[in-house]
Amino acid sequence: MTIDGMIFAALLLGALLLDGLVRPRNGNFPPFSLRSTAGLWLLIWTIAALFGLCLAACGNVAVSSGLALGVLALLAVASNAKSAMLGEPLLFSDLALIGAVFRHPQFYLSAVAIWQRMVAGLVATVLFALLAWLFVPTLQVHLIGLGILTISLAVLTLSVRCAPIRRIARVPDAHGDVLRHGLLPVLLLYWLRWRESRDPLPCAYARRTPPSDAPELVVVVQCESFADPAEIFEDTSLVLPGLKAAREKACQHGRLMVSGFGAYTMRTEYGVLFGLDEEKLGFRRYDPFLTALGEGSYAMPARLKAEGGNWRSLFLHPHDMRFYGRDRIMPAAGFDKLVGEDCFTTPSAEEGRYVTDAAIADEIISIAAKAAAPSLIYAVTIENHGPWAPDGNADGDLKQSYMRLVKNSDAMLTTLIGGLGALARPTLLVFFGDHRPSIPGATAPGGDRHTPYVMVRLDRTGQIVRDDNLQADLTPAGLHHAVLTAVLGDTGPL
Repeated sequence: MTIDGMIFAALLLGALLLDGLVRPRNGNFPPFSLRSTAGLWLLIWTIAALFGLCLAACGNVAVSSGLALGVLALLAVASNAKSAMLGEPLLFSDLALIGAVFRHPQFYLSAVAIWQRMVAGLVATVLFALLAWLFVPTLQVHLIGLGILTISLAVLTLSVRCAPIRRIARVPDAHGDVLRHGLLPVLLLYWLRWRESRDPLPCAYARRTPPSDAPELVVVVQCESFADPAEIFEDTSLVLPGLKAAREKACQHGRLMVSGFGAYTMRTEYGVLFGLDEEKLGFRRYDPFLTALGEGSYAMPARLKAEGGNWRSLFLHPHDMRFYGRDRIMPAAGFDKLVGEDCFTTPSAEEGRYVTDAAIADEIISIAAKAAAPSLIYAVTIENHGPWAPDGNADGDLKQSYMRLVKNSDAMLTTLIGGLGALARPTLLVFFGDHRPSIPGATAPGGDRHTPYVMVRLDRTGQIVRDDNLQADLTPAGLHHAVLTAVLGDTGPL
């Protein structure tokens, strides 16, 4: 075997070993992770394609092998860090957020340990330095790389169309599929399954008869990392007074059965706004905002206009509206106005990194006071976004930092109930947490994921309408339909 052949064989062996390090895995010894035959086949040809691409670019077999392994190592580190922090392996939809990582690094880098960042940076630096130093200008080698890339892509294209591979990974199960088939094959297969999905038919709007006391103002507040600390920390002394009082006053409250942990605000946001459960979304569930532009007719603002008449809708979020494409998605969903970060004063050093929940509450009440037509105000908060700092206490307890911020969110809930009540207008306030916090050393992704929600009704005099104080567990999509039922009457067919 030639030197180049030995290097390529070492590349394939290294790829198998790196894949064996990706969690979840079978057994304690990585080489014996026991991935499926289909998974190993796809891994080999994906690595071969990546090697061919690198060889076509640099013309050096050794450097190309190192670059290919470096990419796989980077994906493995990112996936394991995500699994430890969020309880989910790396997915194809995460790659769509690469641009956001550079625009808003504070949202993502906390999931990667410092040593992991240093290793990744060092590896990238060394590999690209080698690429420049060892570049081979011989045209023949570059053409060989192009040939390997072409053949590998052709084999992959034919393979994913064959029955044995078309039959696998048909139902979303990221944890189980990575365990069975490996990381790179699942990234490829899930992307293909996602591309095969199609937009649903336009929503079939229904004629409704609103209740006589139907709200004319609907305020929905999606509160960042809001969870019941008495529950997540198993300490009854941490009961939030505002949440406790709101539950007692609510016409309906309960557990919101969100699918994400520590992140993925957009999954909960999509469910509440668009009302489509994850079972209907299929592989779109992992980042439903990627395809939301084709589903605007299902959104709450669109349905309020179509089924409820002259409703005006505003979307409020004190952050860059380009994040997750909200600047395009929300208008397509029927929102008449977006209230973004430019409408808020930059927070002071004492207030923290983000616009405070108190400022958002004031803005909501101000907008509501000026609303003439029936109005929906959907607000997304951000003050309690991680990572949480130690707050200067000696022991560096991140839980105390979270408690300080979640108490601010709790105070916002109390402020909204009082402020909206003072408007003396039939109102429905819906308040919920988007996901539980991922706090190193304090919370972990295993176990329960639900967050609290409350629906508080106010009559024309500003008094609480408690009704039956119904307690019910809902998915985010279920909460969407509960809101429409409260405002428009019985839910029409989808």
